[in-house]
Amino acid sequence: MKYLNSAGGVTFRKTVAGFDVALIATKKKTIWTLPKGIIDKGEQPEAAAIREIREETGLTGKIVSPIDTKSYWFYLNKENIKCRKTVAYFLVEYVSGAIDNACPEVDEAQWFSMDDARGKLSYKIDREILHKAAELLEHYVQNTSAE
Repeated sequence: MKYLNSAGGVTFRKTVAGFDVALIATKKKTIWTLPKGIIDKGEQPEAAAIREIREETGLTGKIVSPIDTKSYWFYLNKENIKCRKTVAYFLVEYVSGAIDNACPEVDEAQWFSMDDARGKLSYKIDREILHKAAELLEHYVQNTSAE
């Protein structure tokens, strides 16, 4: 058995219509998911989330809020073992950069409206995280517009 700790998140930008979020495609563009990756030794989850988002999308952002932590099991065929992955997700506000597939393990990175992203995401956990991110964004907008 193997245990992995990852971090990533929902990177958003404000638009006239609401919010866009950044998603990545893998496995020959058959899987759309949130950017995330392994936390390096000694690295904080927040720093790993920012780094992984930058590596996988080309975008730089700042963390607005934690969203949630999710764990799931999967099978590593190459190593012939079960793996438990725990992912810390953060709400990340876009600061700079152009969206592109910055690393070889990503086939494509793209902005989607919140509604389109919900329909595009391949995994239930990602849809749950996006739902929580949307709720956080409602509060974020109310708090920042009141300032």
